[in-house]
Amino acid sequence: MHPPKTAHFDVPARINIDTKGIERAVDEYRLTPFGLYMSRAMINRPTAHWVQSWLLPELGLCVTDWWWNPGHERDQDFYLDVCEIVRDGDRWLLTDHYLDIVVHQHCGAELIDVDEFVAAVALGLLDPAAAESAMLRAYRAIDGLAAHGHDLNAWLAGMGIVLSWKERPAAEPASPSPPP
Repeated sequence: MHPPKTAHFDVPARINIDTKGIERAVDEYRLTPFGLYMSRAMINRPTAHWVQSWLLPELGLCVTDWWWNPGHERDQDFYLDVCEIVRDGDRWLLTDHYLDIVVHQHCGAELIDVDEFVAAVALGLLDPAAAESAMLRAYRAIDGLAAHGHDLNAWLAGMGIVLSWKERPAAEPASPSPPP
């Protein structure tokens, strides 16, 4: 079992640093009153070639849209990491709290990685206060999505959060979505 993963977002340096300390160039950072947007290429990753994420500190969520490589597509529209996000000026730190939510727009949302969460709590890698906060954030998101027909944008808009994304190239297929 691994300790909580962290990611650093250094806006002035235009880099994203993962839990292993690997620095990756960021194509775009965008700061809003409700969070930070990041968009960058995925280098040497066979499953995906682009990632864009919104860090939403008040909700304790990182909303991600992956651009999958052919043959690696996943049945998801958005991936939500339940986390703690701390801002220090123009630098942001995300600490993952193990729980994740897979969003299928207009169809459903599933809470995943509960086994990792339970193991982390049992091993003391996540203290009780952080674990309780993570559970509350996860269930607030699941409830909010359900109350808005599993429409991420509608749920967030009800809180004054409007996410905008980098457009995919014309030949780029969108993540698969089940028919309405």
